[in-house]
Amino acid sequence: MGTGPDTISLLADVPATGGFLSATRTALGEGQDGATPHYHRVSAETFFVLGGVLQVLLGEEIVTAREGDLLFVPPRTVHAFGAAPGSGADVLIAFTPGVERFGYFRLLGRIRDGDADPEEIFKAQERYDNHFVDSTVWRNARRPANS
Repeated sequence: MGTGPDTISLLADVPATGGFLSATRTALGEGQDGATPHYHRVSAETFFVLGGVLQVLLGEEIVTAREGDLLFVPPRTVHAFGAAPGSGADVLIAFTPGVERFGYFRLLGRIRDGDADPEEIFKAQERYDNHFVDSTVWRNARRPANS
């Protein structure tokens, strides 16, 4: 999904793993946001940084992860991620147990292309175990330096 340096490669989804795992590889251009603040009620999410620098919200803390670092996010922990300012990021992301990610990213693509209403993502929060929240900590960390 996406073009240029911002891409999501869908590697494994729940039908192929019996529900045990879903995985994506996400490449973000310099300073680009990945996911807004959210949590998963059931699944843990693991980030393995393949290259670049990733900025991650973990609860109320901002963590910087570099190539070779692994971050584990337990269920019900608010988190968000994006490439650190001045850097891109290449990240392997795994969910255990698996969450239907392929349908989720396809819905995001339809919203991006104007083929679906953005409200559909909120209506699908239970289906995809992706529950959106606000985070002042994340907004302040991701705000451009001149604003």
